[in-house]
Amino acid sequence: MLRPVKRPSIAIIGSGRLGTALAFCLTRCGYSINEIVTRQRSSSFASARRLAREVGARASSGTAARFDADLVWFCVPDSKIAQAARELSDNNWKGKIALHSSGVLPSDALLLLRKQGAHVASAHPLMTFVKASVPDLSGVMFAAEGDAPALRVARRIVRDMGGEMVVLRKRDKAAYHAFATMVCPLLLSLLACAEETAGLAGISRRQARRRVLPIIRQTLWNYSELGPAKSFTGPIVRGDAPTIRLHLDALAKITAARNAYVALARAAVKYLPSKNRQQLEAMLRRSNS
Repeated sequence: MLRPVKRPSIAIIGSGRLGTALAFCLTRCGYSINEIVTRQRSSSFASARRLAREVGARASSGTAARFDADLVWFCVPDSKIAQAARELSDNNWKGKIALHSSGVLPSDALLLLRKQGAHVASAHPLMTFVKASVPDLSGVMFAAEGDAPALRVARRIVRDMGGEMVVLRKRDKAAYHAFATMVCPLLLSLLACAEETAGLAGISRRQARRRVLPIIRQTLWNYSELGPAKSFTGPIVRGDAPTIRLHLDALAKITAARNAYVALARAAVKYLPSKNRQQLEAMLRRSNS
């Protein structure tokens, strides 16, 4: 009979939105969180203590942390990963797993710990984390890159959380993160532009936010089930240049929204089905001049 593989104990560096979501999800999946580590004098230490109580861990400052966990997961801003690794490098890292969750930085951000005997990797969840909610990570893709032993452990953890891990090449991380940025923060940028445009029609932001939900939900369902080409509707697919011209004229008062419309319309003409393609391309080019 095969013996069950021992689950690694985990320490989480940082108690922000990502660290909190991981701590709750890992605990629900049966993982032991040994420590929530942050800076003693930082404003986040109080939140680290609250999080630690909720997941049955101890809260520690970086200098006083025990680091007796098998795996250390860095959940700090991208610009702080290498610094955090440097500040904690005096601990015994031999044989440990060290992960960070940057979408754009490679595992080399933890190079110092690799040199000290750790197996390192990056594992970025394709999910949004905001203060008002703690998302479930089941069904979420984790983009990973790094040392083979660290990736093996990360894959099992992601699977236990109900997610799916995809291994990237180091040189592909920037493109992956651009993709992630387009589907979440820049999607919100588009919706913010849409709210501004609704204002031109006398519709308040609050009304616009509420009224767009049915069409957004249906669009996402269509995209999921049919793909982008079969879900595409509106004046571009019909090649209706006069309507698009009217749109651009109406948007003249909101430069950012107009620029976003033009950029997205040009992408639609290039990647999605449309009639009168050459006419539309010429009109959109002129609109940028």
